[in-house]
Amino acid sequence: MSILVTNDDGVHAPGLAIAERIAKTLSDDVYVIAPEFEQSGVAHSLSLNDPLRLREISPRHYALKGTPTDCVIMGVRHLMLDHPPDLVISGVNSGQNLAEDVTYSGTIAGAMEATILGVPAIALSQVYDFFAGRQTIIWDCVETHGAAIVKKILAAGIPKNVLINVNFPNCQPDAVEGVAVTMQGRRSNDLMKIDTRHDGRGNPYHWISFQRGNYRPGPGTDLEAVEQNKISVTPLQLDLTDHPTVTSLATAFETGA
Repeated sequence: MSILVTNDDGVHAPGLAIAERIAKTLSDDVYVIAPEFEQSGVAHSLSLNDPLRLREISPRHYALKGTPTDCVIMGVRHLMLDHPPDLVISGVNSGQNLAEDVTYSGTIAGAMEATILGVPAIALSQVYDFFAGRQTIIWDCVETHGAAIVKKILAAGIPKNVLINVNFPNCQPDAVEGVAVTMQGRRSNDLMKIDTRHDGRGNPYHWISFQRGNYRPGPGTDLEAVEQNKISVTPLQLDLTDHPTVTSLATAFETGA
């Protein structure tokens, strides 16, 4: 088995090294291609107006001046062209990729691009308390459970046009309460806000920031699972079509409504 590992936190991120160690429990044929700099929140963007500059750090380890999507394309269609990967592992992300996070996440996008290119893909993320800071992240959780989860997913099989999103809860490894196969959740819409500040000359500037939302995770969702200290495994599909609405819209246009 040949495996490509990427992320969105950058080539020197601790989660990337964990993802590589997980990959090496499956195969000795592992390539690491990750962004030169952090690319969190870039979603599924790719570089069309800038060249992709690739730097070899060590054998089979590369830094790319580009997005996670660029990294996967570079790996599948260039570096590994003669022996395409059988699996892409994206992560391990520093922080959760739950609910609407998946639409912003470069980690998810790396797995999504692999799926588009016909390669099975798994995205891995380690939840931590955002308001407590990254220094609180419990990497031991994904380090302990990650390989077994990936192996079980591969044994079950990943359908065509589907990627698997895995989130490890914010707890010590021995506090994990099992695994939940989940649906993508939805938070309240008051989570995001604008933080306005002023520079040394009094000119305003702005940060997108976040606040604690007042919501209850829906049953069976990824949000509920990690709140219960469970590992969340969520299958996501490339098809974003809302099929019931296709039917209702078609009916509306047929009747001239």
